[in-house]
Amino acid sequence: MDKLETASADAWNEFQQEVMAEINQTKRAMAEVRLMLEQSQAELTKLTQKNQAITTHLQQVLMQFDSIPRADIKTAYHAAMDAQQRLLVMRNQLEKLQSDQTGMQKLLAFLERTQKIMLENPGNGISGNRVHGGTALLEMMINAQESVRQRLSTQMHDGPAQALSNFMIRVDIASRLLDIDINRAKEELNNLKVEATHTFSSIKAFITELRPMMLDDLGLLPTVKRYVENFKEQVNMDVNLNIKGRERRFEPYLEIMIFRAIQELMGNAAKHNQDHPVKITLNISIVMDDSQIKVVVSDNGIGFNPDLLEKSKGLGLKLIRERVEILGGSMDIDAFVGQGCKVSFAVPCMEVHSPGPIVSE
Repeated sequence: MDKLETASADAWNEFQQEVMAEINQTKRAMAEVRLMLEQSQAELTKLTQKNQAITTHLQQVLMQFDSIPRADIKTAYHAAMDAQQRLLVMRNQLEKLQSDQTGMQKLLAFLERTQKIMLENPGNGISGNRVHGGTALLEMMINAQESVRQRLSTQMHDGPAQALSNFMIRVDIASRLLDIDINRAKEELNNLKVEATHTFSSIKAFITELRPMMLDDLGLLPTVKRYVENFKEQVNMDVNLNIKGRERRFEPYLEIMIFRAIQELMGNAAKHNQDHPVKITLNISIVMDDSQIKVVVSDNGIGFNPDLLEKSKGLGLKLIRERVEILGGSMDIDAFVGQGCKVSFAVPCMEVHSPGPIVSE
C-alpha cells in the first residue's frame, strides 16, 4: 500500500471514528432530553392540577362578586393569571424538548445509516477517489444539515421564541391595566394582536423553509412561484421569475433538489447584497424540455471570485454542485467581483404525472 492509499485509509478510518463519536454524543444528548421531558411532564401535570384548582376558586369568587372584598377578588384573579402563565411557559418548554427530541432522533437515524453504509463498504478507505468522493460528500451533507439546524434554531430563538416570551410579559401587564386604565389595556391588547399576527407569519415562513407542503401536494413550479412571491415581500430587491416548458410533476427527489437549490441561490443573493447601495435585480429562470430541466439564477450585485469557492467555508454552492453531478447533470458559475453572479445548472428529468399546459411567464 503506497502513501496515497495509506492516507486515504487513514482519512476513511478517521471519518468513521467521527461518525461514531457523533452517534455517541447524540445518544447522550437524547438521554438528557428524555430525562428533562419526564421531569417537565411531571411538573406540567402538577401545574395543570394547580391551575384547575385556582380557576375553580376564581369562579367561586366571581359568583360571590358583590359580597367579597375587592382585594380578595384581585388576589384570586392575579393568582389565576400567574398560574396560567406558569402553565404556558411549561407547555412551551415541553414542546421545545419534544421538538429537540424529534430532531435528535432524525439526526441519529441519519448517522446510523451513514455508519451502516461505511461498514458495508470497508474498501472505501483504500480507494483515494472514493474517499474524496463518497466521504467528502457525506461529511458535507452532515455539515450542511447541522448548519441549517443551527441557523433555524437561532432564527427561532431570536424571532418567535423571543416574541412569545414578550407576549407573556405584556399579557400580564394588560391584565393589571384592566383594573387601572381600561383604555390603555385595550390599546395594549390591540398591539399584542398585531404582533401575534406578525409572529404567526414568521412561524409559517420557518415551516415553509423547513418543508413547504405545496411541494408534496402541487409540485415544483407552484411551490417556486409561491416562494418567489413571499421572497419579494421580505427583501428590497426586484425579483423576476421566468418559466418555460410543459408544467408537470417530476420525481419527488428531483423536485426537492431543484427547489432547495433555487432557495439556496436566492438566499445567497439576498444575504450577500443586503448592504448594496443600489437596488439589486434577481432573475430566476426555469426551462423544461422533454429531457432536462435547466435553472438559472442571476443578479447584478457584488459578485465574487469563483476561484476562491473551493477555499471558502460555505457549503451551499458546493452541495448543489455535488447533487447536480450525482443526478448526471452539470453546473456553471459565472461571477466576477463587482459584476454580479450567474449560477446555472441542468439535470436530466423524467415526468411522473400526466403532462400539463405549456407555461411561459
